[in-house]
Amino acid sequence: MTGPAWVLGVDSGGSGLRAALARPDGTPRRDPAHSKGPVHSVEPVRSTDPVRTGSRGIDAGHFMEQLLPMARTLLERAGGGRITAVAVGAAGMAALGEDLRAELPSALRETLGVRRLALAADAVTAYAGALGERPGAVVAAGTGMIAIGTDLTAWRRADGWGHLLGDCGGGAWIGRAGLESAMRAHDGRRGGSPVLLARAERMFGPLAGLPGQLYPRADRPAVLASFAPEVARCAADDAVACGILRDAARHIAEAAAAVCPAAGAGEVAFTGGLFKLGEPLLAPLREELAGQLPYARTVPAVGDPLDGALRIAVDIARGGLRLPLDARMLSVHQEGDS
Repeated sequence: MTGPAWVLGVDSGGSGLRAALARPDGTPRRDPAHSKGPVHSVEPVRSTDPVRTGSRGIDAGHFMEQLLPMARTLLERAGGGRITAVAVGAAGMAALGEDLRAELPSALRETLGVRRLALAADAVTAYAGALGERPGAVVAAGTGMIAIGTDLTAWRRADGWGHLLGDCGGGAWIGRAGLESAMRAHDGRRGGSPVLLARAERMFGPLAGLPGQLYPRADRPAVLASFAPEVARCAADDAVACGILRDAARHIAEAAAAVCPAAGAGEVAFTGGLFKLGEPLLAPLREELAGQLPYARTVPAVGDPLDGALRIAVDIARGGLRLPLDARMLSVHQEGDS
């Protein structure tokens, strides 16, 4: 392939894939006023079909089936050129990335001529998007919740264990707690909230039928999380809803404290759709952070996980990646590697 060089960033998660291009030096093709990090050159493309998982984890074949047309579309929109480096951030990479690590380096080399590839957990690309290459901690929260931190020598992780074992304080956790309180009110048990009961019945119908609606669904965490905004809307006037959000804030702050570097060594950023719940969650979160992380400075996230994937792609294209490598969290593959 001839023409200008580009790097490709990919964000793969439960809602599908997003991909974007940037220049290898990290400068934007347009919008020069945006100078905080590498930005995409043209409008990102997306697929709403999540990558399948199989016996070896995330299915590399299905991943490539989706990514190749997206990469070619991006190159066409950018006016042509070649891709020199790719960074992929994928949900489940740490535990389910065996097939991607085994197959993607050769697959991308053969199809797109890519010589450098980074494979990262989505928490790592969330970190890179939010803080870049500075030491600190990032909490990424939407349906789930994970905290990741680094002193630039190693990664530390807290939670992100899914809605059955953890993700404490995330959207599914808040929604489930709200629905439990609604069920308590339905039964006449202590701890119930008539306000949340009314909201739940408005969303789901008679609550006696909710288990049959919920338990068989493969997207159960997303269904639970869909009730989290209702909990937030009720928090100003309902003590139970307010208490749920205070508990969520405590869990989130605990996860951030578990991964934050030593006192004075970093910043803390928050990214993800959960924080769009606004002050009903953010006000108690500020209180919890003041108590649990008094030495940390909270900063706004610069970008999202796709921005983080682009930043990592730029860094490996330059040969200047500073984030720590880890066999499961962040690996770099180059031509000639075994």
